[in-house]
Amino acid sequence: MSARNQKTFARTNVGGNVWLSRSESRQRIDLNALKPRRLNYEVLESEESIVRAQLKEIQQAAREREGDLVILLLVGRGAQALYAILGQMAKTDEVDDLLSRLHVFTQDALAPMRMNNGLSFVRDFERLLGESFFKKAKSFTPMQTDTADLEGELELYMEKLDSLGGIDIFFLGLGPEADAASHLAYIKPGSGATANDWAGVIPISTSILEHHVKKFKIGGSTVTEADEAECRAATHILTLGPAAILKARRIVQSVVDASTAPAKRESYRRLLDEEIEEDPVRRSTQLDNNPGLWLRLHGNVRSLILADVLEVQGSTSS
Repeated sequence: MSARNQKTFARTNVGGNVWLSRSESRQRIDLNALKPRRLNYEVLESEESIVRAQLKEIQQAAREREGDLVILLLVGRGAQALYAILGQMAKTDEVDDLLSRLHVFTQDALAPMRMNNGLSFVRDFERLLGESFFKKAKSFTPMQTDTADLEGELELYMEKLDSLGGIDIFFLGLGPEADAASHLAYIKPGSGATANDWAGVIPISTSILEHHVKKFKIGGSTVTEADEAECRAATHILTLGPAAILKARRIVQSVVDASTAPAKRESYRRLLDEEIEEDPVRRSTQLDNNPGLWLRLHGNVRSLILADVLEVQGSTSS
């Protein structure tokens, strides 16, 4: 761990998963004091409708908050269409005022990897959002993956988030796992993440790397043989942790790809239906087994889905 931040961040290793938490008592989260909630979801008619809802979330937050706005970008299908629209709007002066106030952060990354690798999330954001967006946004902060000190760079990333006042909107999806469990960002089942872990360095599996390469190629990314070889040699995923989710002012979840990732249907249904334990030990174990449930402990979540996620046409409320 970086000596410079030794008093700010505590490091915990759980089965090779390294989690970084804050040592200051004022930053601590009492898991047992968090009230479980139902997940209020909205079934929208099309992916375009979800995109428009996501865009309105950013615009509304900008109207309600003075000064700058901090958002966490979602990787994967859940927000790709949103980024394409934002990229087109950035070519005009339609959202110049909004972009001039926008601090954009990424929420995960493969490492170690060159930042200009065609299979990095940064390159995908650049492809989707376009040059005009990055020229007009106030700042763009990815997780640094081309360093020998991944944990130290992750600490610097979190310090910058803090210096800007924290997260206004955290865009999230839902990743399916075995037994209808789910992951958020890359908080995986059994990784040992707790309510006070802000970020982690997580070992990566061969299957995840294979899925990542395939997804980027299908999505239209330009990938060289050197890019692919370096990506397949990546050993870890950098990710934000439960504390970052719990402390965000607003969570906006989107699930748009159940037709191509049908396992999300069972994972989402379990997310809706599972009763969260009151006993502190059982609750901790439950959240580690099914990290998607962290959403149910946040008081300001909007979940946007297509009807096929529920496999029930016309369902509109939980």
